[in-house]
Amino acid sequence: MAIKIDRELAGNINNPSAEVLAYCIAEHQKELSRLEKLDNTYNGKHDIFNRVKESDEKLTNVMVNNAKYVTDMNVGFTFGNPIAYTPGKDKNIDPVIEAFDEMGIKKHDRELGKDLSVYGYGLELHYLSVIGDKTIPKIACVDPRGMFLVTDDTVESHPLFAVRYLQKFDLEGKAIGWNVEVYTPNWLMVYRVENLSFSDPVRIKIKQHYYGDVPAVEFRNNEEKQGDFEQAMSLINAYNVLQSDRINDKEAFIDAILVLYGFSLDGEKVENGDSLEAPSKEDGAAVEWLTKTFDEQDVDVLSKSIEKDIHKVTYTPNLNDENFAGNISGEAMKYKLFGLLQLLVTKTGYFEDGVKRRLQLTQNILNVSSKNVDVTGTKINFKPNLPINKKDIIEMIRDSQEFIPLLISLAWLDDIDDPQEVIEMLNQQKDENVERNQKALGQPSPSFYEQDNPPKEGEDE
Repeated sequence: MAIKIDRELAGNINNPSAEVLAYCIAEHQKELSRLEKLDNTYNGKHDIFNRVKESDEKLTNVMVNNAKYVTDMNVGFTFGNPIAYTPGKDKNIDPVIEAFDEMGIKKHDRELGKDLSVYGYGLELHYLSVIGDKTIPKIACVDPRGMFLVTDDTVESHPLFAVRYLQKFDLEGKAIGWNVEVYTPNWLMVYRVENLSFSDPVRIKIKQHYYGDVPAVEFRNNEEKQGDFEQAMSLINAYNVLQSDRINDKEAFIDAILVLYGFSLDGEKVENGDSLEAPSKEDGAAVEWLTKTFDEQDVDVLSKSIEKDIHKVTYTPNLNDENFAGNISGEAMKYKLFGLLQLLVTKTGYFEDGVKRRLQLTQNILNVSSKNVDVTGTKINFKPNLPINKKDIIEMIRDSQEFIPLLISLAWLDDIDDPQEVIEMLNQQKDENVERNQKALGQPSPSFYEQDNPPKEGEDE
């Protein structure tokens, strides 16, 4: 989560003081317990496994990872289809699209979307990588437990610098200190410190990065920076307890005790316990099993109620529900996923803010190499990963040609993330079809028409 500080107190943002860095790291450390708990919940390390009984009696604990279901469903729904970029009028973003392809931006967005869903926010780092004799812009999704962005305390939250810290170990696994990387608008500085109080820092590296701004972007999942399952964690824990107790009750039922009333036993028990002398029956004698009485039907109703609340709170549909039949249309599916579609509006709105900053950073570094890129006015299109009828969409594209530019309507197809490239392919295909038809009719190709070339000197026009 971004650390906000007074711009005047930050001092020289291209060379933050040890005092400022120590303060920011200490503020970030306060957030780690929450992030660790969310990470453990997603990875299946739930509170239920810490439950024990006071007695030595065996206790079975089981976990149903509803948190992972919520996150994986949201990430697949939001980022299952790649983001499409449409350039502004008369603007060139082809080098940006090519750079994104080299970076593996589709996979990167899914990784970033997972961090948003789990932690409530995510961080990406822009850097340059030297491959052979080429310097290529790269991008990385960084664990928010080890990196943070520092902004001013204005309403616009202008980035001041970013900090990434990593503990170092020797070959025997002994901690030997920390590496602290500081990314300012112009420089990358690396310090080695013994502890995060930042006393006696040693600068071991300083390098200009040429991005013209802090090369880090913070993406938010929502205004509160909460994870998709964070508000449902109490329900998730309650569901685990209920399911565990059901199993424990079943085990207790199997291990029931046989109780004898009004019997007296004579003789000694055989060592292996397989025979006893016949007892003498007295008045009121009875034999029964001692078991805990529970109504499985009531427990099942409670289980389904908690499960329903989990899906309600997280806006995540239960695909195992009978309402999700395999024969319903894509349009009917949208009504079943109405809650998730509303959540998508919020998630993509905040994600778009981060993508705009990503485009700006990429433009800055590409223009250093004279790529002549201008991302102004670029449209960012998110396409939810839903079952669709491509035939209907293609017909909509065809019927809208008179009033919607093809560059925009092509972005409606989920597998097209670069409409401009598709238009160029269509134009090339049309030219090839014209040339093929003219050859079939015995006409020369347009490239062989004499009037296509200016007349030579002395020739009649």
